[in-house]
Amino acid sequence: MRIFGVILAGGQARRMGGADKALVSLAGKPLIAHVVERFAPQVEALAISANGDAGRFDRLALPVLPDADRLGPLSGILSALDWAAPLGAEAVVSVPVDAPFLPGDLVPHLVLAGGDDVAIAVAAGHEHPVLGLWPVAVRGRLAAFLASGSKPKVLDFCAQVGAKRAEFADDRAFLNVNTPQDLARAEAVIGGQR
Repeated sequence: MRIFGVILAGGQARRMGGADKALVSLAGKPLIAHVVERFAPQVEALAISANGDAGRFDRLALPVLPDADRLGPLSGILSALDWAAPLGAEAVVSVPVDAPFLPGDLVPHLVLAGGDDVAIAVAAGHEHPVLGLWPVAVRGRLAAFLASGSKPKVLDFCAQVGAKRAEFADDRAFLNVNTPQDLARAEAVIGGQR
């Protein structure tokens, strides 16, 4: 199965004081660099979903996909599916830019759970819907869902398409860096790994 990946970096990071979360430093590297390190080996090709100046990601040498409609993570996922489909991908796996400790088996675990269907990550009873497997076949349904005029929620779309759940044992692998306190916690985790 040809799996491409997308890092969702389009959020506004209000809880981080409005800083560009992708470029916030964690252990001396931008947050997005940690995500690329863990995620890139698991997919055939990788892109970044982000709006604004794409040049801020030049050093990563990855395609930057702007949203056609700024309707949250699902817009980024649709942009990624539109990018990946003509390149021969069968599915896209999405991850957020603020999850620097992604598991090394994220993609195979999602594929095993989902097969030809949408699948999202679940750990310790918490659903992580932006960590998901999105088959190219759902492009039309996702485009229609986004065009429906309602406030698009990832879990609502997942319910509509009967998304499967991929259970992960360690919820710490999905730590999100949303606040300065989360960043301090992530620094402590990295410090403990050295």
